[in-house]
Amino acid sequence: MPSPVRKKSGEKSSSLERVFAAEEGPLLRYAFSLLGRREVAEEVVQDAFLKLHEHWDEVEIPRAWLFRCVRNLALNFLRKSKKESLGEKVGEEVSAHPQPDDELGKMEAVGLVQMLISEMNEEDQIMLRMKYFQHLKYHEIAERLEVSVGNVGYRLHHLLKDLAERLRKLGIHHF
Repeated sequence: MPSPVRKKSGEKSSSLERVFAAEEGPLLRYAFSLLGRREVAEEVVQDAFLKLHEHWDEVEIPRAWLFRCVRNLALNFLRKSKKESLGEKVGEEVSAHPQPDDELGKMEAVGLVQMLISEMNEEDQIMLRMKYFQHLKYHEIAERLEVSVGNVGYRLHHLLKDLAERLRKLGIHHF
């Protein structure tokens, strides 16, 4: 699993290029998971990198900063879209759909979980898919992976604990 890109003082502009090369793909997937539109996701990611360039000297951990920036830009976009759609519905009753902030929070958490899972080793990804997507019981997972039931429980517990901690570090506290 790749470690977050950390900036050291005195790095040259090529560092920004390395951050871009390493993080553009994950950021695009994350933005798309939040917004559901590729062209808007690309614009948000581009804006985030422009902001990073402007604040480069102040940013300690570019990767975390970029993900937070993409989240904020996506939230701003969704709020603006919501205001525009409400303006078009003057006189109509506002629906009882969840608020954009709530929906964005859920989509953000899902997008981050998917990203973090994709960074795990293949065996851990398989175990999580078996448990949470195929809804297999511990003994079924143990049989398929040829490990003990206790090992399955132990590994799943630690994988979930690690995921929760990494989400907290990225700013997701309620999931």
